[in-house]
Amino acid sequence: MRNYATVTAAYWGFTLTDGALRMLVLLHFFQLGYSPFTLAFLFLLYEAAGIGANLIGGWLATRFGIARMLAVGLSAQVSGLLLLSAVSPSWGAALSVAWVVVAQGVCGVSKDLTKTASKSAIKITHDEARREGGESQLFKWVAFFTGSKNAMKGLGFFLGGLLLEALGFRGALWTMAAALLLVLAFVLLSLPPMMGKARASKSAKELFAKNAGVNLLAAARVFLFGARDVWFVVGLPVFLYASGWTFTMVGGFLAVWTIGYGIIQAAAPAVVRRSADGLSTEVPAARSWSLALALVPAILATMMLGGVPRADLFVPMGLCVFGVLFAVNSSVHSYLVLAYAGSEKAAEDVGFYYAANAAGRFMGTLLSGLLYMAGGLVACLLGAAAMLAICWLVTLALPTRQPQPA
Repeated sequence: MRNYATVTAAYWGFTLTDGALRMLVLLHFFQLGYSPFTLAFLFLLYEAAGIGANLIGGWLATRFGIARMLAVGLSAQVSGLLLLSAVSPSWGAALSVAWVVVAQGVCGVSKDLTKTASKSAIKITHDEARREGGESQLFKWVAFFTGSKNAMKGLGFFLGGLLLEALGFRGALWTMAAALLLVLAFVLLSLPPMMGKARASKSAKELFAKNAGVNLLAAARVFLFGARDVWFVVGLPVFLYASGWTFTMVGGFLAVWTIGYGIIQAAAPAVVRRSADGLSTEVPAARSWSLALALVPAILATMMLGGVPRADLFVPMGLCVFGVLFAVNSSVHSYLVLAYAGSEKAAEDVGFYYAANAAGRFMGTLLSGLLYMAGGLVACLLGAAAMLAICWLVTLALPTRQPQPA
């Protein structure tokens, strides 16, 4: 429990800065006149870097220990914040965009190294507790960790706007970097450095040779998170602003949505029936919740095409329903990957899974700008519905029995 609490607290600190950073970049560069597609482009390397960072981070965490990789992730975030703070208003647009994209890429690597290490630590500490005779708390631990993390990210959206207004772009970044250095010191002093160390895969073939459950969940995760970001990153914020909402209103809605989403995630174990084997009721739950989620953006898009009045109010209300269903889906998936993962190489399994998560975010971010330019928010919602339908189809193949040890 001590290690679990330490990892959770450290990731809360990181997530506050991660959410604040997204809002800082979005608002600061929108004020400078950047187009919606350019804003989406600023986040592309941030998302793309996470694909490799998760795969490599899982392997490194297995080889060198989870606590060490958590420290590396926090250090990378500090570096990215300081790099971003060096942007000068006197630079040309091309240099500014290139610099921000690179700095965001460093922060993207940091985010996924930190997340992979943190989620792997939960698996390791839970299995240690079970060996000491404790009851299984994996679903509850994962749900609380994931839900509280997303609530912190929503709070970070608000914090980013507040710091930008109070301290300016550069002052906000320096303040967040200093705070993360304190979190880094806390991790180095609190966690055993060799935590989670095991024999790492010796070849790419071995690294990618995951069991069927992990592979299928990774595929489902690509489309689940792509379906969220296809409207969340650019489509909805630009639609609301174009409909007359202020920056504060847009940022406030995204913050409240994310905080509420995190609270629902943390409560997911109370609404998903548990089974003794950990899979026989949880896997069918993943299938039914995915199907229900796919219907929401399809209905919203259909009603917008029919000319629903005050779409700027109706759509956010519908996306709050989407948030409830999405939160339960995400929480169930996060539990299942740890249920399928082996203890010895949990970090590699989790890293592989979250590499797929990053691929989905990258796809959703890119499509958010492209689809909005092509057909507005309706196109973004239809894209989300199509991706969620694929996600549901993939979950139909999930195994309902634990994989046999190799």
